[in-house]
Amino acid sequence: MDAFAVAVCKGLAVKKAKISQMLIAGAWFGGFQALMPLIGYFLGSAFNSYIEKFDHWVAFVLLALIGANMLREAFSKEEEKPADASFGVKTMLIMAIATSIDALAGGIALAMDANTNIWGAVACIGVITFLLSAAGIKIGNIFGAKYKSKAEIAGGVILILLGLKILLEHLGVL
Repeated sequence: MDAFAVAVCKGLAVKKAKISQMLIAGAWFGGFQALMPLIGYFLGSAFNSYIEKFDHWVAFVLLALIGANMLREAFSKEEEKPADASFGVKTMLIMAIATSIDALAGGIALAMDANTNIWGAVACIGVITFLLSAAGIKIGNIFGAKYKSKAEIAGGVILILLGLKILLEHLGVL
């Protein structure tokens, strides 16, 4: 759902959602959501305490920075296309990592269950995230076309709150 929320926000930033953008977002988010638990699974529980100490901070900082950039763009007087509309490697890599880093710890938890079919789990995670993220681009784009900068403000706030939610959950506040 984190990847879906970010994809919706990404869709807010584009003028017209293209199939290629939907596929790019789906591939990045779906790929990383599948890759991180797989990596976590193979790392095993030996590193669990180290990973859990900082994964939420990384996700929070990255999402907060992306959200703050969206807010800056929304309040900017410039009429150019916002930086967040990029589907380039650097932009997508940062967002894919930010939304999937907590899945690394989830993969470690999967390693603790001897009955886990890791290949089935990561395939399911990857396919579902791919589909939801691709749909999120279109949904965000439809919403953004109607509400322009208000939608961009909402997207920025959502990303910041999503990062804060991840942080507070891992700190035990929520």
